[in-house]
Amino acid sequence: MKKALILGVTGQDGSYAAELLIKKRYKVFGLFRKSATGNKKNLTEVLSNKNFNLVQGDVTDPVSLHYIIDKCKPDEIYNFADQDHVGWSFKIPSYSMRITALSVIDILEILRKKRKKIKYFQPISSNIFGLTNTTKQNEKTPYNPNSIYALAKTTAIHACKMYNRIYDSHACGAIFYNHESPRRSSDYVSKKIVEQSVEIYMKKRRYLYLGDVSAKIDWGYSKEYVEAAWRIMQQKKPDFYIIATGQQNSVKDFVVLCFKKLGLKYENHVRVDKKLLRPSKTSSLIGDIKKARKILKFNPKVNIKKLIDIMIEIEFRKYK
Repeated sequence: MKKALILGVTGQDGSYAAELLIKKRYKVFGLFRKSATGNKKNLTEVLSNKNFNLVQGDVTDPVSLHYIIDKCKPDEIYNFADQDHVGWSFKIPSYSMRITALSVIDILEILRKKRKKIKYFQPISSNIFGLTNTTKQNEKTPYNPNSIYALAKTTAIHACKMYNRIYDSHACGAIFYNHESPRRSSDYVSKKIVEQSVEIYMKKRRYLYLGDVSAKIDWGYSKEYVEAAWRIMQQKKPDFYIIATGQQNSVKDFVVLCFKKLGLKYENHVRVDKKLLRPSKTSSLIGDIKKARKILKFNPKVNIKKLIDIMIEIEFRKYK
């Protein structure tokens, strides 16, 4: 039986990864830190499974990482632990770099010293492309980060490629475009829109306040992206792949689709709040997934309408 260690298992991607790997007959270890001990709501499907184990630690502490890897002896490590909120990264820049970039180097160093080669998966954000002149981005598009978060992710992908090149490591990954699910926290615009549009429908609030509603995003479904992560890990040679839908919608489009499903009118309830605007913007990003289609057979089936249907259906369960 293969063994996998998931860092950041309590989050959206980490929890879906745990479910997927258990279905694929892995023994799964999920790392959670002290601040996440009360946040196990995303793990209800796996907590009682005999092949799932929670382990305590923190990706910013190399001592605990070393101990956990020695204890679990994983064949694969999936690192879904980081500070992945762009807005927050400007407020806590040093912490964002430490947890999103420097911890990756700590992990790669630990794995370098192991006799057994352990496969390592590192998610990267499309934000690394930042300010780009390209209509669509592929694996050869130059990086041009325009936020602390994007800078950290750019460091992480360079680190993985360097360790592969110098030390023959197996550090692979995906350049993920925005991917959402009902497990997103309310800090993210997709979940905020779904959550508050349902509250408006339920007469619990009147307005939805947003920042830049013209921002265009390539939105996908977390479950499908986690499946792609597993496929990337199964390749013989470590590599990085663009994982996206290749389709783009604005924040306003997302709201309108939510409201339409609920029988609400956009103009009656949406207000723009300049305080919610980010200090920096990226170019309009759309992923070119030719490589992933060819090698991984990646073919996303959940478009923005299906994604909204999934998220709204789960949101309504709060009221039942």
